[in-house]
Amino acid sequence: MQTDIDPRSLIGRKAFDRNGTKIGTVDEVYLDDATGVPEWAAVRTGLFSRDAFVPLEPSELVDDTLHVPFERSLIKDAPDFGVGRHLSPEQELQLYHHYGLDVSAPAPAPDRDFGRLAGDND
Repeated sequence: MQTDIDPRSLIGRKAFDRNGTKIGTVDEVYLDDATGVPEWAAVRTGLFSRDAFVPLEPSELVDDTLHVPFERSLIKDAPDFGVGRHLSPEQELQLYHHYGLDVSAPAPAPDRDFGRLAGDND
């Protein structure tokens, strides 16, 4: 998904599954703790239903609606952690597994300045 979108602008937008079936309305957006990038959206799935967490990557914003590349049934069966609270790393891991997403983090770049003193140009 575009990372330059203000996460607050996603709230209230309609969300659709991979087949174009309406899932619900984006209720909240959760940011990655380390990067501040929008990572999850809580989608209100119905009037008396709960919010289902959906990954914003690989979802797309198309014509002011959020298109999630998963089946509605998978989305509705996502783990329910409630909304309004911080997602723990364990909860995020459960969501990644539920959606079959890769949870491996890229290897950190080598720190070429490790052990050097500031101002040392050698």
